[in-house]
Amino acid sequence: MTVDDPTLRASGVLDLDGEEMRRLGYSVVDAVVEHFEHGRERPAIRTGDAQELRAALGAGPAPEEPSDPQACIQALLDTALTHMQHGDHPRYFARVPGPSSFVGVLGDWLATGFNTLVTSWAGSSGPATVELVALDWLRQLLGLPEETEGVLVSGGSMANLTALAAARHDGGPGVVYMSDQAHASIARGLSALGFPADHVVVLPSDPGFRLDPDAVRAAVERDRAAGRRPGFVVASAGTTNTGAVDPLGPLADLCSEQDMWLHVDGAYGAPAALCPAGRAALKGLPRADSLVLDPHKWLFQPYDSGCVFVRRPGALARAFTMDPEYLVDTRGRGGEVDFRDRTLELSRRGRALKLWLTLRTYGAARLRSAIARGIELAEYAEGLIRSDERWDIVTPAQLAVVTFARRGADPGHAARAAAELTCDGYAAVSSTTLKGRSALRLCTINPRTTEPEIAATLERLAAAGC
Repeated sequence: MTVDDPTLRASGVLDLDGEEMRRLGYSVVDAVVEHFEHGRERPAIRTGDAQELRAALGAGPAPEEPSDPQACIQALLDTALTHMQHGDHPRYFARVPGPSSFVGVLGDWLATGFNTLVTSWAGSSGPATVELVALDWLRQLLGLPEETEGVLVSGGSMANLTALAAARHDGGPGVVYMSDQAHASIARGLSALGFPADHVVVLPSDPGFRLDPDAVRAAVERDRAAGRRPGFVVASAGTTNTGAVDPLGPLADLCSEQDMWLHVDGAYGAPAALCPAGRAALKGLPRADSLVLDPHKWLFQPYDSGCVFVRRPGALARAFTMDPEYLVDTRGRGGEVDFRDRTLELSRRGRALKLWLTLRTYGAARLRSAIARGIELAEYAEGLIRSDERWDIVTPAQLAVVTFARRGADPGHAARAAAELTCDGYAAVSSTTLKGRSALRLCTINPRTTEPEIAATLERLAAAGC
């Protein structure tokens, strides 16, 4: 009797035959390829009516009997996947886009199709090695020290929380200092970690919307005098609002002098260090004690993918290692990495396969060019805005972000114009408020964006919101 003998097979109530799986799989591949080829012809964002969407996708009791899987796939394509923001759309400039690459999608499919679970070395030595290699490639490209350790998580929010949890575990309780431009998820994460409210010091940003080292020093001195322990500085390597980079070198000097941990949130901006222009803007980045970035932003990965780097060896493992009796036989025996020891996640999907495949397929040079393209597009947009008397520059192009406002407009103009453009469907931009001034904002990290599309977006904004 062989393993192919039908008498040894399970009932297979959830199985499809090989031809059916191929037919359905090819239809999904065709839909994704069509999205990549023709996505720019459709709206950058579309929001549906809650009741209509529920009626189309499943109001009422759960289905009891089977349905045609091709019809079910088509329902997702026609309804669910048309009512969403397309962060990979070349005219999606809102917040921070997610311009994924098709090669990244292929890696994600492989990880999902093989049901990868990267928790232990014993259970996933191959995918774990892929993650270690991809992290090391990225570490080298960013210029981080060789002793740096990393892990992939879901995105910037979890990456910041993971890094700060490791920092506190290593350094103990202490006061955190950050600017009013730090990402909102950081304060939320600190609250979830149990930092008291009076241990989270938010300092006003300087005129360039950066964290001022002198202001940090003054706050540190006040807290020491009051008997509190200054513990951590959170700096931004590309703020969401303006793309500003905090003075990383001086902040690293201060942290070294005061025995504090320097954490850098580079969720979208840190990959700019791969290209010369970005590296110059991010001077001092390798001195961070911990750094986070999101490959699903400026490294062209599909969601989700966040990355944590910690320069202090063993800090992640000291914070997160657990050894219950039911996992004892999954641990590596020769000092291999069990990734459950570097994060709160036990069940972890294979996020690294797509990053490895992207780096291996395209090579660093092509990624470097794609990142540089995003920086150049924002500078191009700034030039158009400066040459148009209808607009004022609020903050110049920095790491592919530029902000601007309609000259003489009322404070509500930016929000109205952004909403009107979104409803129009041609493009998506976001509005923000910078030291009391309403502004429009473009983030141009998608290398597929063209100069005419930027010009047309600005022209439509000039006519909107009035």
